Amino acid sequence: MQPPHPRRWLILGVLCLSLLVVIIDNTVLNVAIPSLMRDLHASNADIQWILDAYMVVFAGLLLTAGALSDRYGRRRGLIVGLVVFGGASALATLADSPGQLIAARALMGVGGAFLMPGTLSILTTVFDDGERKKALAIWSSVLMLGALGGPVVGGLLLRHFWWGSVFLLNLPIAALGVLAALLIIPESRGPAVRPDLVGAVLSTIGMTALVWGVIEVARDGWSSPATGGGFVVSVAAMAAFVLWEQRCPEPMLPMRLFLDRNFSGASLSVVLMSFSAGGLMLALTQYLQFVLGYSPLKAGTAFIPLIVSAMVFNGVGVLVDKRFGARIAVAGGLALLAAGFGVLATLSAGDGYLKLAVALVVMGMGSGTMGPAAYGTLLGALPPERAGVGSAVNDTVQQLGQALSVAVLGSVLSAAYSGNLPDGVTGPARESIGDALGIAAERGDAALAVAARDAFTDAMSTTSIAGVIGGIAAAVLAFAVLRPSPPAAPVGPAAEPQSDPAAPATG
Repeated sequence: MQPPHPRRWLILGVLCLSLLVVIIDNTVLNVAIPSLMRDLHASNADIQWILDAYMVVFAGLLLTAGALSDRYGRRRGLIVGLVVFGGASALATLADSPGQLIAARALMGVGGAFLMPGTLSILTTVFDDGERKKALAIWSSVLMLGALGGPVVGGLLLRHFWWGSVFLLNLPIAALGVLAALLIIPESRGPAVRPDLVGAVLSTIGMTALVWGVIEVARDGWSSPATGGGFVVSVAAMAAFVLWEQRCPEPMLPMRLFLDRNFSGASLSVVLMSFSAGGLMLALTQYLQFVLGYSPLKAGTAFIPLIVSAMVFNGVGVLVDKRFGARIAVAGGLALLAAGFGVLATLSAGDGYLKLAVALVVMGMGSGTMGPAAYGTLLGALPPERAGVGSAVNDTVQQLGQALSVAVLGSVLSAAYSGNLPDGVTGPARESIGDALGIAAERGDAALAVAARDAFTDAMSTTSIAGVIGGIAAAVLAFAVLRPSPPAAPVGPAAEPQSDPAAPATG
């Protein structure tokens, strides 16, 4: 077994700095939407693609980027991601049309696809089993801190500067990350295998088509030909990917990894957790702004209880995992997450923020408790030479859960909102609470505004029941599937030492 790297905690700091580039950018952009509509004359469709262009490219390239990092160097992959992300951010600040900004966001997705799994794969190679979950707890806390800080930083920047400042913020962070990576992070890579070009193409097509289909669900509904086409292409491409990987002599993602019950169980638990939580954020953002009347900046700070409790319970999760095992930590965290959804299911329009804050605290406790154990179990089940693509699997299953959540729970939310409105409400007001409140304001129709807020709150409560079910199902799954990892076999003098292709090599 390779000893832990002597500079591992300093390396973790660099990885967390690199992670902040992606997280802050994705959350800061939401508060810039009104400025983009005003200054770039962006339509609603343009705004949708400014947000989604990144996600389509990011999700599509994750597995390919992870495999390339394993083959050509994980530090190199991280630096490529930082350079591309920083360069695309510079182009975004210079955009003078929605089309140019959409193209820049797509290029940022390329950088993000190398960045996210790069941070996790390097973390996996420099920390041993005893410290990896503690490092993951810190990594997760930084991720949450970035999610919290993004809207706040964005609000402050937009108060004093133009919309491009939210992208300009990425440049010094990316530059510092590249410099620190060159000076501090060791290079590591897997064995020199032949690139799996067919697998790369199929995985890219499959994930891209899936995210495309999800976007079309939100835009045109399930009956749209674009929606159906996206999901059909996704299923066909991913099925072909699985078949190809089973037959390819040097696959980018060996299917035998999923025969490890800890790897597959942790992956499925993360999918169900992401499925439960993804649609919730969509609903809560609208609840805070349309029902409670919060500004975008205030709505962002309203999630502080969730972020703080999750950060605190990241440490609790590490202790629970160490004392009782990953199965208890993951299952217990998911049960807490389901309990938080249960509190949300009782929410009514007159409850205000207090009950919501209680639900957010409980959900933060759950995600904090389960996160390090689930991610650590998934990454710990990987052979060292597959750290890059395995880390990409971790990010991919999260994207899969969130994508399905937005498609399925978003549809449930929309249908429940429409069904809860009085029969006399017709037209656009029946399609979204934003349209209903806009019409109510134009007409001075206070009754319509009250009906829309009540209907949306009831719809969110209905959607939260899906979160309860998903959380309980994931907890049961984790408890049934996850098992303690076998102890590492001691290396005796009789055994011929094997060179570890993923061992950190300074350079």
